[in-house]
Amino acid sequence: MLVASNRGPVAFTADDDGSLTARRGGGGLVSGLHAVAGDDATSGGTTGGSGLVWVCAALTEADRRATRLAPQGRLDRAGHDTGGAAVCMLDVDRVVFERAYNAVANRTLWFVLHLLYAPAFQPSFGPAFQQDWLAYERYNAMFAEALAREAAPGAAVLIQDYHLTLAPAQLRRLRPDLRIAHFSHTPWAPPEYFRMLPDDVARAVLDGMLGADQLGFLTAAWAEAFCRCARAILGADMVIDHDAETDHDVETTGTTSLPQLRYRGRVVRIGVHPLGVDGAALAQRAHGHDVTARAAELRELIAGRRVIVRVDRTELSKNIVRGLEAYRELLRQHPRWRGQVVHLVCAYPSRHDLPEYREYTAAVQRIVAEIEDEFATASWLPLRLEVNDDYPRSLAALSLAEVLVVNPIRDGMNLVAKEGAVLSRSGAALVLSREAGACAEMAADALVINPFDVCETAAAMHAALLMTPDERRGRCERLAAVASRLPPHRWFREQLEALLA
Repeated sequence: MLVASNRGPVAFTADDDGSLTARRGGGGLVSGLHAVAGDDATSGGTTGGSGLVWVCAALTEADRRATRLAPQGRLDRAGHDTGGAAVCMLDVDRVVFERAYNAVANRTLWFVLHLLYAPAFQPSFGPAFQQDWLAYERYNAMFAEALAREAAPGAAVLIQDYHLTLAPAQLRRLRPDLRIAHFSHTPWAPPEYFRMLPDDVARAVLDGMLGADQLGFLTAAWAEAFCRCARAILGADMVIDHDAETDHDVETTGTTSLPQLRYRGRVVRIGVHPLGVDGAALAQRAHGHDVTARAAELRELIAGRRVIVRVDRTELSKNIVRGLEAYRELLRQHPRWRGQVVHLVCAYPSRHDLPEYREYTAAVQRIVAEIEDEFATASWLPLRLEVNDDYPRSLAALSLAEVLVVNPIRDGMNLVAKEGAVLSRSGAALVLSREAGACAEMAADALVINPFDVCETAAAMHAALLMTPDERRGRCERLAAVASRLPPHRWFREQLEALLA
């Protein structure tokens, strides 16, 4: 079994003496794969240990140094602790990486898939983008070549996300014997919006992904949007087989199979796998000394007041500014909450190498200052903004939440909504955007809002604060059960089983 993703399970830092120190990567994908790597069902491969090979890119100069010192970039063969998996890290030229990762993946595909462009001004695809696209093609080709080199005959290959949309078809041309899956961790755009991409690029993205045997998405809505794009843009080459057998098992496992696609003489299966959280592991982590210490600090800041929490990166799609505008509207329309509530805002910097993100972080800081100027008193600060990436503090804040605000413009899933339901000790009421992937599973017990409607969001916060403790706890318990339905190891295992079926 092989996995390909932009970010891998190992990252390096350079020490003062020039030596390299490896640390384990974070995130649900890494956790899920490490669980699968230890499963006997995947042992016995040609690589030794678990039989798992993970192909990823070197993201920093320290990563590149480690890669150059390892034979063919194989970190495990250079003596590094890679958690039992073989790790092949690619030494991508920095200019190629910058163009592929930032200019195409993060500044173009991410914006299209999350509907972030303001079409009166953006996008505009000129000669510079053509060069960026060539780099994106090369970046994907490097992954395909490495996978083809590392894969045993008939191996299963699971390719992850919008960074690698071209790799499935590139790999199939090199190794038609392999079983290939691609999973999208983002939303998918409707064809009317997706067509903002240059025609050849839009076709290449779809054609590249359809090189897989199986395509996975977080919700049925995102999968259906992809199918609509494929039919609209690929035309007669694409047939959607609505008569194919389907498995709507979302109530028990969270997994759904959709109609098959027929493209250029091949069948491509579509699966929906709504990633959840490992509730037991998350709760155990929340009892760590660092989390309990930060919870004590936050309780002192809160001083017995009601608590509204949000935890997000300062990513444009997360809609933090409108969420803060809604909190300001809550205080304006309902003066009873002034002095009685504190909004804990964990808004951690994201993608600061892109100017749009630096500007957005500054906008968050500006509106926080405006709210403080309007409402703060000598004995009460209406909100507390945390701009440093502090995971223990985030867990502590979620454990204290009475109201959790998750209002993205668009989100593939949004695990904070699920983490908050598991961690809240008093039973948090969830104010949830209808455009978050999590809403497909959690709408029944959340307060669902239009993320663009500041007044509606403020009204939902007010309704959440007025809820009885018993109602909040009941809703939160049901949300926590949903959140834990498909934890990372099971989520990944089901995709593998579907590919091998």
